[in-house]
Amino acid sequence: MSNRRDFLKTSAALSLPLIVSSTVFGDKAPSERINVGFIGTGNQGMAMLKRFINRDLGNVLAVCDVNEGSLGYKKPDHFYGREPAKKMVEQTAAAKSKSGKPYQCDAYNDFRQVLNRDDIDAVIIVVPDHWHKIISVMALEAGKDVYCEKPLTFSVADGRAMIDAVRKNDRVFQTGSQERSNPVSQFVCEAVKAGKIGPIKKIITKVGFNNMVSPKPGWKPMPVPNTFDYRTWLGPAPELPYHDDRCLYRFRFHYDYSGGQITNFGAHCNDMAHWGMGLDVGGPTEIECEGAGFLPEGSLFNTATETRFRCKYENGVELFCESGSEGVQTRFEGADGWMVTGYRGTYASDLELLAGCPTKPQGVDDPHSAHMANFIDCVKSRQEPAAPVEVGNSSAVLCHIANALIRMYPETGPGYVAKWDAKAEQFIDDDAANKMLIREQRDPWS
Repeated sequence: MSNRRDFLKTSAALSLPLIVSSTVFGDKAPSERINVGFIGTGNQGMAMLKRFINRDLGNVLAVCDVNEGSLGYKKPDHFYGREPAKKMVEQTAAAKSKSGKPYQCDAYNDFRQVLNRDDIDAVIIVVPDHWHKIISVMALEAGKDVYCEKPLTFSVADGRAMIDAVRKNDRVFQTGSQERSNPVSQFVCEAVKAGKIGPIKKIITKVGFNNMVSPKPGWKPMPVPNTFDYRTWLGPAPELPYHDDRCLYRFRFHYDYSGGQITNFGAHCNDMAHWGMGLDVGGPTEIECEGAGFLPEGSLFNTATETRFRCKYENGVELFCESGSEGVQTRFEGADGWMVTGYRGTYASDLELLAGCPTKPQGVDDPHSAHMANFIDCVKSRQEPAAPVEVGNSSAVLCHIANALIRMYPETGPGYVAKWDAKAEQFIDDDAANKMLIREQRDPWS
């Protein structure tokens, strides 16, 4: 039985017009618009949802989150969750509507309810990392096109399942690596790739320090809020007692759900490093952790607080990734000069290297909005997006193997160099490190 998604593809291929009054959905007829569901409406999800509807990229038919609505996301006054998201969608749509009719956006606790809807063409997944593979693969198997936030994967083992699901189901998949849609990053990385600073000698990337304070050793479990489905939030992760600082924005600082700032910021700066090298798919030949700091044992947060690691690539380039106050930064050093880009600005050894460099766009043209727009355009055209699944996987793998060495650092100390087979996605003759590439998942999600 054909569905709306198949009809959209067929209509686009045959150039068959579908004439419906523009007053039904705004200025664009339904044949030109994509129906989407947002899965995850927390800190990043709400920001992306707001951008999506402000740029009017499509019809948001459903939102989903395990939190009905609460304060205390990245900032204490952030009130997010499925009900605030539903309200924002409906109020914005009503304000833009020419028909005066109320707009219906459904809110769900269970993402599977979104995937079961035949009228939804694509989903935008903005959930903690330990859910990325599961929800993405199930969405792809349900015939949905997928935009999934970075880091694409929770472990190295996740990547192949996601790539296979994208290609088997012939779906459009965009990784939320928004720098790929930032014209400034595009300018710098393409200039470096084109040889504007000569052969690359070294790349230095920066990831931000932890931006939240962990409860100290001796912390006590807290009661689960009645608006929050904690059991579903945990999903495949270990069953551990609830605490406010385990969930919402702070999930990033727990290895059970994420990988700290190495995967958070590193998914951007190291992606740009690969981009400038012309190595969208691939990885290093060796990696070494040169330093790592951790909180006292018993702290609630357990990801590294400060790190530095070194990678060497087959082309001889060395990449050094280290903690810093810059947030995200990538510095390319070549034989004939250097270029730097990141959250704190864009610089070069010679101003001529930046001739023609655009300014970072704002408003509805900011990189997040542009990246979602690129995804929606590709859903319609069936072309590859700016950050396809293989690119997202390659950048995430680099962060994961770095974390493997970082977590082993208290035992190995400095000077321990691990050899990496990028094609096989395995450490060479290193069973201890290879065990770090797989994350156990609890039933029924295993």
